[in-house]
Amino acid sequence: MNRDIRTFLTPSCRLLGLGEPTHQEPAFGRARNALLRDLVDAGFRSVALETDRIAALAVDDFVRHGTGTLDTATAEGFTHGFGELEPNRQLVSWLHAHNRELPPEQRVAFHGFDAPTENTTAPSPRPYLQHALDHLGETLDLAALTGPDERWSRTEAVLDAAASPGATPEAARLRLLADDLLNRLHERAPELIAASSPEAWLRARAHLTTGLGVLRYHAQAAVQGLELNERISRLLGSRDALMARNLLEIREIEAGRGPTLVFAHNAHLRRGPSAWSAGEMRTRWSGAGSILAPLLGEGYVFVAGSLGRSERIGLDDPALGTYEGSLQHAVRGWGLTAPATARGEARSLTEAAPEKGYFPLDDALPGEADVLLHLADPASVAAPDAS
Repeated sequence: MNRDIRTFLTPSCRLLGLGEPTHQEPAFGRARNALLRDLVDAGFRSVALETDRIAALAVDDFVRHGTGTLDTATAEGFTHGFGELEPNRQLVSWLHAHNRELPPEQRVAFHGFDAPTENTTAPSPRPYLQHALDHLGETLDLAALTGPDERWSRTEAVLDAAASPGATPEAARLRLLADDLLNRLHERAPELIAASSPEAWLRARAHLTTGLGVLRYHAQAAVQGLELNERISRLLGSRDALMARNLLEIREIEAGRGPTLVFAHNAHLRRGPSAWSAGEMRTRWSGAGSILAPLLGEGYVFVAGSLGRSERIGLDDPALGTYEGSLQHAVRGWGLTAPATARGEARSLTEAAPEKGYFPLDDALPGEADVLLHLADPASVAAPDAS
Protein backbone atom coordinates (compact mmCIF):
# COMPACT_ATOMS: atom_id res chain seq x y z
CA MET A 1 0.00 0.00 0.00
CA ASN A 2 1.38 3.40 -1.00
CA ARG A 3 -0.17 6.75 -0.13
CA ASP A 4 2.76 8.94 -1.17
CA ILE A 5 1.92 10.40 -4.57
CA ARG A 6 5.45 11.77 -4.84
CA THR A 7 6.81 8.29 -5.57
CA PHE A 8 4.83 8.27 -8.83
CA LEU A 9 5.77 11.75 -10.06
CA THR A 10 8.07 12.19 -13.03
CA PRO A 11 10.43 15.15 -13.51
CA SER A 12 8.46 16.18 -16.59
CA CYS A 13 5.05 16.26 -14.85
CA ARG A 14 3.37 19.65 -15.16
CA LEU A 15 -0.29 18.65 -14.98
CA LEU A 16 -1.32 15.83 -12.65
CA GLY A 17 -4.87 14.66 -13.32
CA LEU A 18 -6.48 12.96 -10.32
CA GLY A 19 -9.73 11.28 -11.30
CA GLU A 20 -12.70 9.94 -9.38
CA PRO A 21 -15.31 7.45 -10.68
CA THR A 22 -18.18 9.27 -8.96
CA HIS A 23 -18.80 12.69 -7.44
CA GLN A 24 -21.02 11.15 -4.77
CA GLU A 25 -18.34 9.45 -2.63
CA PRO A 26 -16.73 12.15 -0.41
CA ALA A 27 -13.75 9.95 0.45
CA PHE A 28 -12.21 10.86 -2.91
CA GLY A 29 -12.21 14.52 -1.89
CA ARG A 30 -10.59 13.65 1.41
CA ALA A 31 -7.92 11.59 -0.35
CA ARG A 32 -7.31 14.49 -2.75
CA ASN A 33 -6.78 16.83 0.19
CA ALA A 34 -4.25 14.48 1.77
CA LEU A 35 -2.37 14.00 -1.50
CA LEU A 36 -2.31 17.73 -2.23
CA ARG A 37 -0.32 18.41 0.93
CA ASP A 38 2.42 16.06 -0.24
CA LEU A 39 2.29 17.64 -3.70
CA VAL A 40 2.70 21.14 -2.25
CA ASP A 41 5.79 19.89 -0.45
CA ALA A 42 6.99 18.62 -3.86
CA GLY A 43 6.60 22.05 -5.48
CA PHE A 44 2.99 22.16 -6.70
CA ARG A 45 1.58 25.67 -6.39
CA SER A 46 -1.92 25.32 -7.84
CA VAL A 47 -4.96 23.09 -7.81
CA ALA A 48 -7.77 23.08 -10.40
CA LEU A 49 -11.20 21.57 -9.73
CA GLU A 50 -14.17 20.62 -11.89
CA THR A 51 -16.05 23.83 -11.22
CA ASP A 52 -16.81 26.95 -13.25
CA ARG A 53 -13.60 28.86 -13.93
CA ILE A 54 -15.09 32.30 -13.34
CA ALA A 55 -17.00 31.34 -10.19
CA ALA A 56 -13.79 29.83 -8.78
CA LEU A 57 -12.13 33.25 -8.79
CA ALA A 58 -14.01 33.93 -5.55
CA VAL A 59 -12.25 30.97 -3.95
CA ASP A 60 -8.83 32.07 -5.20
CA ASP A 61 -9.46 35.58 -3.87
CA PHE A 62 -10.12 34.08 -0.45
CA VAL A 63 -7.30 31.53 -0.27
CA ARG A 64 -4.57 33.75 -1.73
CA HIS A 65 -5.66 37.29 -0.82
CA GLY A 66 -7.95 36.85 2.18
CA THR A 67 -10.87 38.48 0.39
CA GLY A 68 -14.28 37.45 1.71
CA THR A 69 -15.01 34.57 4.05
CA LEU A 70 -14.96 30.79 3.95
CA ASP A 71 -18.75 30.74 3.74
CA THR A 72 -18.93 33.15 0.80
CA ALA A 73 -16.05 31.43 -1.01
CA THR A 74 -17.69 28.01 -0.85
CA ALA A 75 -21.17 29.38 -1.59
CA GLU A 76 -20.14 31.51 -4.59
CA GLY A 77 -17.00 29.78 -5.85
CA PHE A 78 -18.34 26.31 -6.68
CA THR A 79 -20.86 25.11 -9.23
CA HIS A 80 -22.67 21.74 -9.55
CA GLY A 81 -23.45 21.94 -5.81
CA PHE A 82 -19.81 21.10 -5.01
CA GLY A 83 -19.55 23.93 -2.48
CA GLU A 84 -21.80 21.89 -0.19
CA LEU A 85 -19.30 19.00 -0.03
CA GLU A 86 -17.36 18.99 3.22
CA PRO A 87 -14.02 17.93 1.63
CA ASN A 88 -14.18 21.01 -0.61
CA ARG A 89 -14.83 23.25 2.36
CA GLN A 90 -11.90 21.61 4.16
CA LEU A 91 -9.70 22.18 1.11
CA VAL A 92 -10.53 25.88 0.94
CA SER A 93 -9.99 26.30 4.67
CA TRP A 94 -6.60 24.58 4.53
CA LEU A 95 -5.42 26.57 1.52
CA HIS A 96 -6.37 29.82 3.26
CA ALA A 97 -4.48 28.85 6.41
CA HIS A 98 -1.48 27.50 4.48
CA ASN A 99 -1.13 30.66 2.38
CA ARG A 100 -1.58 33.13 5.20
CA GLU A 101 2.09 33.54 6.16
CA LEU A 102 3.64 32.90 2.75
CA PRO A 103 4.87 35.46 0.21
CA PRO A 104 2.56 35.80 -2.80
CA GLU A 105 4.78 33.81 -5.17
CA GLN A 106 4.67 30.76 -2.89
CA ARG A 107 0.95 30.71 -2.21
CA VAL A 108 -1.10 27.86 -3.62
CA ALA A 109 -3.62 29.11 -6.19
CA PHE A 110 -7.13 27.73 -6.67
CA HIS A 111 -8.60 27.43 -10.16
CA GLY A 112 -11.79 26.16 -11.68
CA PHE A 113 -11.47 24.73 -15.18
CA ASP A 114 -15.05 23.84 -16.05
CA ALA A 115 -17.57 25.60 -18.26
CA PRO A 116 -20.39 27.49 -16.47
CA THR A 117 -22.93 24.93 -17.65
CA GLU A 118 -25.13 22.42 -15.84
CA ASN A 119 -26.79 19.31 -17.24
CA THR A 120 -29.74 21.14 -18.79
CA THR A 121 -28.74 24.82 -18.67
CA ALA A 122 -26.09 27.18 -19.98
CA PRO A 123 -25.86 30.89 -19.10
CA SER A 124 -26.04 34.01 -21.19
CA PRO A 125 -22.73 35.24 -22.62
CA ARG A 126 -23.56 38.80 -21.57
CA PRO A 127 -21.81 39.05 -18.14
CA TYR A 128 -18.56 37.56 -19.50
CA LEU A 129 -18.40 39.95 -22.45
CA GLN A 130 -19.41 42.86 -20.21
CA HIS A 131 -16.45 42.18 -17.89
CA ALA A 132 -14.09 42.38 -20.86
CA LEU A 133 -15.73 45.59 -22.12
CA ASP A 134 -15.33 47.15 -18.70
CA HIS A 135 -11.66 46.17 -18.55
CA LEU A 136 -11.11 47.68 -22.01
CA GLY A 137 -12.99 50.82 -20.97
CA GLU A 138 -15.45 50.44 -23.81
CA THR A 139 -19.22 50.85 -23.79
CA LEU A 140 -21.74 48.84 -25.74
CA ASP A 141 -25.38 47.93 -25.17
CA LEU A 142 -24.87 44.18 -24.95
CA ALA A 143 -28.43 43.62 -23.77
CA ALA A 144 -29.67 44.82 -27.15
CA LEU A 145 -27.91 41.82 -28.69
CA THR A 146 -28.37 39.21 -26.00
CA GLY A 147 -31.86 40.08 -24.84
CA PRO A 148 -32.83 38.91 -21.33
CA ASP A 149 -30.37 36.51 -19.74
CA GLU A 150 -33.24 34.06 -19.19
CA ARG A 151 -33.52 33.68 -22.95
CA TRP A 152 -30.24 31.75 -22.82
CA SER A 153 -30.41 30.09 -19.40
CA ARG A 154 -33.85 28.45 -19.65
CA THR A 155 -33.74 24.68 -20.06
CA GLU A 156 -35.49 24.80 -23.45
CA ALA A 157 -32.49 26.63 -24.88
CA VAL A 158 -30.38 23.51 -24.33
CA LEU A 159 -32.93 20.72 -24.66
CA ASP A 160 -34.75 21.99 -27.78
CA ALA A 161 -32.67 23.08 -30.77
CA ALA A 162 -35.56 25.10 -32.17
CA ALA A 163 -35.80 27.10 -28.93
CA SER A 164 -32.07 27.86 -28.71
CA PRO A 165 -30.79 31.40 -29.42
CA GLY A 166 -27.41 29.95 -30.42
CA ALA A 167 -27.98 30.16 -34.19
CA THR A 168 -29.66 33.57 -34.33
CA PRO A 169 -28.11 36.54 -36.18
CA GLU A 170 -27.56 38.18 -32.78
CA ALA A 171 -25.56 35.17 -31.58
CA ALA A 172 -23.38 35.34 -34.71
CA ARG A 173 -22.71 39.03 -34.07
CA LEU A 174 -21.86 38.27 -30.45
CA ARG A 175 -19.27 35.67 -31.49
CA LEU A 176 -17.62 38.17 -33.84
CA LEU A 177 -17.71 40.80 -31.10
CA ALA A 178 -16.12 38.44 -28.57
CA ASP A 179 -13.39 37.55 -31.05
CA ASP A 180 -12.70 41.24 -31.70
CA LEU A 181 -12.61 41.95 -27.96
CA LEU A 182 -10.07 39.17 -27.44
CA ASN A 183 -7.90 40.62 -30.19
CA ARG A 184 -8.12 44.13 -28.72
CA LEU A 185 -7.32 42.76 -25.29
CA HIS A 186 -4.01 41.47 -26.68
CA GLU A 187 -3.34 44.57 -28.79
CA ARG A 188 -3.74 46.84 -25.79
CA ALA A 189 -2.08 44.54 -23.24
CA PRO A 190 0.82 46.93 -22.43
CA GLU A 191 -1.41 49.86 -21.53
CA LEU A 192 -4.09 47.75 -19.86
CA ILE A 193 -1.60 45.94 -17.62
CA ALA A 194 0.15 49.22 -16.77
CA ALA A 195 -3.20 50.70 -15.76
CA SER A 196 -4.30 47.69 -13.71
CA SER A 197 -2.25 44.52 -13.20
CA PRO A 198 -1.26 41.33 -15.02
CA GLU A 199 -3.81 39.45 -12.89
CA ALA A 200 -6.63 41.80 -13.96
CA TRP A 201 -5.69 41.30 -17.62
CA LEU A 202 -5.65 37.52 -17.21
CA ARG A 203 -9.08 37.64 -15.57
CA ALA A 204 -10.43 39.64 -18.48
CA ARG A 205 -9.03 37.01 -20.85
CA ALA A 206 -10.60 34.23 -18.78
CA HIS A 207 -13.97 35.97 -19.04
CA LEU A 208 -13.62 36.23 -22.81
CA THR A 209 -12.53 32.60 -23.11
CA THR A 210 -15.61 31.64 -21.11
CA GLY A 211 -17.91 33.91 -23.09
CA LEU A 212 -16.71 32.44 -26.36
CA GLY A 213 -17.08 28.94 -24.93
CA VAL A 214 -20.66 29.67 -23.89
CA LEU A 215 -21.48 31.00 -27.36
CA ARG A 216 -20.00 27.88 -28.97
CA TYR A 217 -22.01 25.70 -26.60
CA HIS A 218 -25.24 27.50 -27.45
CA ALA A 219 -24.41 27.26 -31.17
CA GLN A 220 -24.05 23.50 -30.76
CA ALA A 221 -27.33 23.35 -28.84
CA ALA A 222 -29.02 25.06 -31.80
CA VAL A 223 -27.99 22.43 -34.38
CA GLN A 224 -31.15 20.76 -35.62
CA GLY A 225 -31.71 17.35 -37.15
CA LEU A 226 -29.46 15.39 -34.79
CA GLU A 227 -30.65 12.26 -33.02
CA LEU A 228 -30.35 12.40 -29.23
CA ASN A 229 -27.11 10.40 -28.88
CA GLU A 230 -25.26 12.61 -31.35
CA ARG A 231 -26.73 15.80 -29.89
CA ILE A 232 -25.67 15.02 -26.31
CA SER A 233 -22.26 13.74 -27.45
CA ARG A 234 -21.57 17.04 -29.21
CA LEU A 235 -22.65 19.09 -26.21
CA LEU A 236 -20.41 17.02 -23.92
CA GLY A 237 -17.57 17.46 -26.38
CA SER A 238 -18.07 21.25 -26.44
CA ARG A 239 -17.85 21.36 -22.67
CA ASP A 240 -14.67 19.28 -22.50
CA ALA A 241 -13.03 21.27 -25.28
CA LEU A 242 -13.46 24.40 -23.13
CA MET A 243 -12.15 22.47 -20.11
CA ALA A 244 -8.98 21.61 -22.06
CA ARG A 245 -8.57 25.18 -23.27
CA ASN A 246 -8.97 26.44 -19.70
CA LEU A 247 -6.34 24.04 -18.39
CA LEU A 248 -3.88 25.13 -21.06
CA GLU A 249 -4.41 28.76 -20.03
CA ILE A 250 -4.05 27.82 -16.36
CA ARG A 251 -0.78 26.05 -17.11
CA GLU A 252 0.42 29.15 -18.97
CA ILE A 253 -0.33 31.21 -15.86
CA GLU A 254 1.27 28.73 -13.46
CA ALA A 255 4.23 27.65 -15.63
CA GLY A 256 6.81 29.59 -13.62
CA ARG A 257 5.48 28.58 -10.21
CA GLY A 258 5.22 24.81 -10.36
CA PRO A 259 2.96 21.95 -11.50
CA THR A 260 -0.83 21.85 -11.12
CA LEU A 261 -3.05 19.19 -9.55
CA VAL A 262 -6.33 18.73 -11.45
CA PHE A 263 -9.24 16.95 -9.77
CA ALA A 264 -12.30 15.83 -11.74
CA HIS A 265 -14.30 12.82 -12.84
CA ASN A 266 -12.31 10.13 -14.65
CA ALA A 267 -14.41 10.81 -17.76
CA HIS A 268 -12.89 14.28 -18.07
CA LEU A 269 -9.28 13.27 -17.39
CA ARG A 270 -8.76 9.90 -19.09
CA ARG A 271 -6.44 9.69 -22.08
CA GLY A 272 -8.89 7.81 -24.30
CA PRO A 273 -12.42 8.63 -25.51
CA SER A 274 -15.12 9.12 -22.89
CA ALA A 275 -18.48 7.38 -23.00
CA TRP A 276 -21.72 7.54 -21.06
CA SER A 277 -24.72 5.26 -21.33
CA ALA A 278 -28.09 5.61 -19.62
CA GLY A 279 -31.19 3.78 -20.77
CA GLU A 280 -31.37 4.07 -24.56
CA MET A 281 -28.78 6.85 -24.67
CA ARG A 282 -25.24 6.08 -25.84
CA THR A 283 -22.77 8.97 -25.95
CA ARG A 284 -19.10 9.19 -26.87
CA TRP A 285 -16.83 12.25 -26.96
CA SER A 286 -13.26 13.50 -26.47
CA GLY A 287 -12.70 14.42 -22.83
CA ALA A 288 -10.28 17.12 -21.72
CA GLY A 289 -7.64 14.53 -20.83
CA SER A 290 -7.73 12.96 -24.29
CA ILE A 291 -7.20 16.45 -25.77
CA LEU A 292 -4.41 17.43 -23.39
CA ALA A 293 -2.46 14.14 -23.45
CA PRO A 294 -1.07 14.50 -26.99
CA LEU A 295 -0.51 18.24 -26.51
CA LEU A 296 1.40 17.94 -23.22
CA GLY A 297 3.07 14.58 -23.79
CA GLU A 298 5.05 13.48 -20.74
CA GLY A 299 3.95 16.65 -18.98
CA TYR A 300 0.54 15.06 -18.35
CA VAL A 301 0.25 12.34 -15.68
CA PHE A 302 -3.11 10.67 -15.04
CA VAL A 303 -4.21 8.98 -11.81
CA ALA A 304 -7.47 7.07 -12.35
CA GLY A 305 -9.78 6.73 -9.35
CA SER A 306 -11.31 3.35 -8.47
CA LEU A 307 -13.91 2.48 -5.85
CA GLY A 308 -14.34 -0.77 -3.94
CA ARG A 309 -17.44 -0.39 -1.81
CA SER A 310 -19.44 2.66 -0.82
CA GLU A 311 -22.30 2.97 1.61
CA ARG A 312 -23.00 6.43 0.18
CA ILE A 313 -24.02 5.09 -3.24
CA GLY A 314 -25.11 1.62 -2.12
CA LEU A 315 -22.13 -0.18 -3.64
CA ASP A 316 -21.18 -3.56 -2.17
CA ASP A 317 -17.75 -5.19 -2.34
CA PRO A 318 -16.83 -5.76 -6.00
CA ALA A 319 -17.17 -9.21 -7.47
CA LEU A 320 -14.14 -11.42 -7.86
CA GLY A 321 -12.72 -11.30 -11.36
CA THR A 322 -13.45 -7.61 -11.88
CA TYR A 323 -10.87 -4.84 -12.00
CA GLU A 324 -12.16 -3.41 -8.74
CA GLY A 325 -12.21 -6.90 -7.24
CA SER A 326 -8.51 -7.42 -7.96
CA LEU A 327 -7.69 -4.03 -6.47
CA GLN A 328 -9.84 -4.71 -3.43
CA HIS A 329 -7.49 -7.55 -2.47
CA ALA A 330 -4.31 -5.61 -3.31
CA VAL A 331 -5.09 -2.36 -1.46
CA ARG A 332 -5.93 -2.11 2.22
CA GLY A 333 -8.11 0.86 3.08
CA TRP A 334 -6.97 3.16 0.32
CA GLY A 335 -3.81 3.73 -1.62
CA LEU A 336 -1.97 4.19 -4.89
CA THR A 337 -0.84 1.31 -7.07
CA ALA A 338 0.46 0.54 -10.54
CA PRO A 339 -2.18 0.01 -13.27
CA ALA A 340 -0.92 -3.54 -13.81
CA THR A 341 -2.56 -4.45 -10.49
CA ALA A 342 -5.97 -4.22 -12.18
CA ARG A 343 -5.08 -6.01 -15.41
CA GLY A 344 -4.62 -9.70 -16.09
CA GLU A 345 -7.83 -11.63 -16.69
CA ALA A 346 -10.08 -9.12 -14.95
CA ARG A 347 -13.29 -7.85 -16.50
CA SER A 348 -15.28 -4.65 -16.23
CA LEU A 349 -17.82 -4.36 -13.43
CA THR A 350 -21.29 -4.51 -14.99
CA GLU A 351 -23.50 -4.30 -11.93
CA ALA A 352 -23.05 -0.56 -11.38
CA ALA A 353 -25.67 1.94 -12.58
CA PRO A 354 -24.30 5.04 -14.38
CA GLU A 355 -27.44 6.95 -13.45
CA LYS A 356 -26.07 6.96 -9.88
CA GLY A 357 -23.08 8.87 -11.17
CA TYR A 358 -20.71 5.92 -10.75
CA PHE A 359 -18.55 4.79 -13.67
CA PRO A 360 -16.49 1.66 -12.85
CA LEU A 361 -13.17 0.89 -14.52
CA ASP A 362 -13.69 -0.25 -18.09
CA ASP A 363 -11.42 -2.41 -20.20
CA ALA A 364 -9.38 0.56 -21.48
CA LEU A 365 -9.11 2.83 -18.44
CA PRO A 366 -6.37 1.01 -16.45
CA GLY A 367 -4.16 1.05 -19.53
CA GLU A 368 -4.67 4.80 -19.95
CA ALA A 369 -3.60 5.58 -16.38
CA ASP A 370 -0.11 6.09 -15.00
CA VAL A 371 -1.33 5.30 -11.47
CA LEU A 372 -4.52 3.96 -9.87
CA LEU A 373 -6.02 5.40 -6.69
CA HIS A 374 -8.22 2.71 -5.18
CA LEU A 375 -10.58 3.27 -2.26
CA ALA A 376 -11.27 -0.19 -0.87
CA ASP A 377 -12.96 1.26 2.20
CA PRO A 378 -13.96 4.94 2.08
CA ALA A 379 -14.14 5.01 5.90
CA SER A 380 -10.36 4.55 5.97
CA VAL A 381 -9.76 7.98 4.39
CA ALA A 382 -9.58 10.32 7.33
CA ALA A 383 -9.89 14.06 6.90
CA PRO A 384 -6.38 15.61 7.12
CA ASP A 385 -5.56 17.65 10.19
CA ALA A 386 -6.57 21.27 9.65
CA SER A 387 -3.17 22.59 10.64
